[in-house]
Amino acid sequence: MSNEHTGAPAPFENPLKKMLREGQPVIGATITVASVEIAAQAAALGYDFLWIEMEHSPITLETLRNMVLATRGLKGVPIARVPVNELWTAKRVLDAGALGVIFPFCSTPELARQAAAACKYPPLGRRGSGPGLAAFRWPTPEGYHTFADNNVIVVVIIEEERSVEQVEAIAATPGVDVIFVGTSDLSFSMGLRGQSDNPRVQEALKRVAAAAKANGKFTGLPVKNADQIKKYVDWGFQWFQTPTELGLMAVGARAVLDPLGRAADALQRGLLY
Repeated sequence: MSNEHTGAPAPFENPLKKMLREGQPVIGATITVASVEIAAQAAALGYDFLWIEMEHSPITLETLRNMVLATRGLKGVPIARVPVNELWTAKRVLDAGALGVIFPFCSTPELARQAAAACKYPPLGRRGSGPGLAAFRWPTPEGYHTFADNNVIVVVIIEEERSVEQVEAIAATPGVDVIFVGTSDLSFSMGLRGQSDNPRVQEALKRVAAAAKANGKFTGLPVKNADQIKKYVDWGFQWFQTPTELGLMAVGARAVLDPLGRAADALQRGLLY
């Protein structure tokens, strides 16, 4: 696309940011195995983004880099969940070419501010400048630094009861794009140990959604199927993490084997997330 007045190429806009702004849901595939092939297949299947899982999986920075390169020309935008909210963890995945960072356990406004600062260059933030690999993945006429400040998406995760109690202040943080509720960890924090459908967790979701809307932010959560996406879209959620590739394999296997009476063991039946 070009600028109709100058003929110059129009600046790139992260399609995830555009979809969110237009009120559309964005749906991500969760990648937990160190397979570039699986990442590329998922990026081509119709998912809007790849949730590349580096907190709860053995995926390394080198594998992340290969996944980022494998998504060139494909729909799915590579986003990485880092293992901890630190400036250096965000810098490493962004310099590898991820176009967004998902920060776990952003339980205070201070941690939300740190997450936002990690993803923008000074004077807007504190990201260090060394974008050679990232610029190769995202060549742009305006230069990578400006491109990144405009297009990197910042997702903070609410995973503790204390973070729900401070969610209005967290949602007011400049530079944060999406407030994601980690419903499983939140339930554990509430003493409910995985009961994500418990009314207390569901009420927390509504409070997060209200705080996000009041501050011009978007909200997300993990879902298992299309029915859940439809339910939570009605609640105002737009950013959805769907099951892992292993979970999808288990569901697909059961569709073939269950009608034939081939029972799965308990572990296989549990691979839905």
